[in-house]
This record gives sequence, structure tokens and C-alpha cells, in this order.
Amino acid sequence: MYTEKEELHTLPEGPPVYGVTTLREQVYVLRPKDSGQVEVYDVIAYRLQRCLTVPYARGFADMTSCEHFLCLYISDPFAECVHTLDAESNATRWPVSDGPRGLSVNAADNVLVTCPYVRKIKEFSPRGDLLRDVTIPDDIINPWHAIQLTSGQFIVCHGRHDDRVHRVTTISAEGREIVHSHGGQRGSDTGQYDVPFHLAVDNNESVFVADQNNRRVTLFSPTLSYTGQVVSCDKVRWKPGWMCLDVQRRRLYVADNKAEDTGRKFTAGRVVVFSV
Repeated sequence: MYTEKEELHTLPEGPPVYGVTTLREQVYVLRPKDSGQVEVYDVIAYRLQRCLTVPYARGFADMTSCEHFLCLYISDPFAECVHTLDAESNATRWPVSDGPRGLSVNAADNVLVTCPYVRKIKEFSPRGDLLRDVTIPDDIINPWHAIQLTSGQFIVCHGRHDDRVHRVTTISAEGREIVHSHGGQRGSDTGQYDVPFHLAVDNNESVFVADQNNRRVTLFSPTLSYTGQVVSCDKVRWKPGWMCLDVQRRRLYVADNKAEDTGRKFTAGRVVVFSV
């Protein structure tokens, strides 16, 4: 029988959180560019160890990490680039264009950058060389985040506040067709979403979806069959968004952000840690 996941810890409340990831024995939390920017916590006691600065940043949209190259990747839609920080906190950046948003790293250790306004997933080498563009099908509007499966297919979540359709879809490796889909008209029922914003995938390729305005995280099979709620609305204070799944330690890190009345601008945030 499926049960909801246990809350283990909450990292300190502060400015909004625009990304969370893990690397080796540390948890990285991305805050606005005019704050501490990247807070670094240990994964055992969750004590703050240090803060990192991203030089020349203009704003942040997501953060991910690569265990092979031991580095962080941070998308900057205003400077239209991806910033990198290595294990010694050395910073570089490379251009993306087209408003980069969601980030993930695939099995080849390449960086996938979701560009919603042009409906593309761009694949870059770890050094920032553009390897290919994958154009998303026409009926996937405003994609937020994409993750590549071992089959080569992509899981994509899409739907802004004022869009009619909010879904999670699996698309083919070349991007031409939708293979599986869950969702449709925006709503709060089990089969609906209201801004499905961020994804995580475990070793079995089960899919975690942060459903922002419905204030929940849901779990799906690899073919996008509904499994259950991982995090219900009573487990978060505000709106869940960016996520990171630490498969080895079985921890799900969920950014929980407070929004102003319009719901479009975040004013505060924290990270909630769940056992999965």
C-alpha cells in the first residue's frame, strides 16, 4: 500500500529558493543573486558550512550538479547563460540564448537546458559546447523542466499560470512525438495539474512531479501511471517547486516558496527534506 513520505528536516527560512541539489556530502541551496546566492549544508546534520558567490550573475532559474565532473550548473535567463562552479569554487559560464530555465544532467554527463519560449531542449557538453537542439512538439506549451531517461526519451512538464493545458509528458528521443502523457486541463483533481514545475526521476525511472499551485508532489510510474502523493499540501507551508532526489540516501529535497498575492513573485523560501 502506498503511503506519503516522512518529513525529516527543514533548512532555514530565508530569501526565495531557486534551486536545490546535492553533490558528494553536501546540499546546495540557490538563493537570489543579491543574497548569499549558494548556501552549502552538510547532508547529515544540515549545518550551514559556507556560501558561494556566482560572479556576473543577473538572475537564477535552476541549479543541478554532476557527480562525475564534481560541479554545479546554474541557469541565468537574464544573462542567457549557464554558470558553472567546480569543486574549488572556480566559476565559468557559457552562452545559451533563448531564455534558459530548467536544468538536468543526462547519463552521458551532458547538460540539458530547457528553453520554454522557443520550446527546445538544448544539450551541451560539460564545457559548454552545443551538441544538439531538440524541438518539443507543438502542443507542449511553456515547458519548465526536462529529464532524459535511459531509453533516450525525455520527461517534460509544462504549463504556466494562464495556460489551458498543464501536463507531464514523455516525448521521443528526437522530440517529434508524445509517447505518454498525464494531465490536461488545469485543475486540482488527481489527473490534473496547476503548474507542474519541476521533475525528479529515481533509479527505476519513477517520476516525481512538483505541482506548484496544487501544493503537492506526486509520483508516477515510468509510463506516467499515477502512483500517489509523495508530499501533500499539509506537508508544505507555501508552494513546492524546485526539487532534488538523492537516490543513494533516499532523500527528496523540495523548495517551498512563499508567493505574493499575485502568485507570480516569491518573497521567502526554505527547503524541506523528506525520506523516500
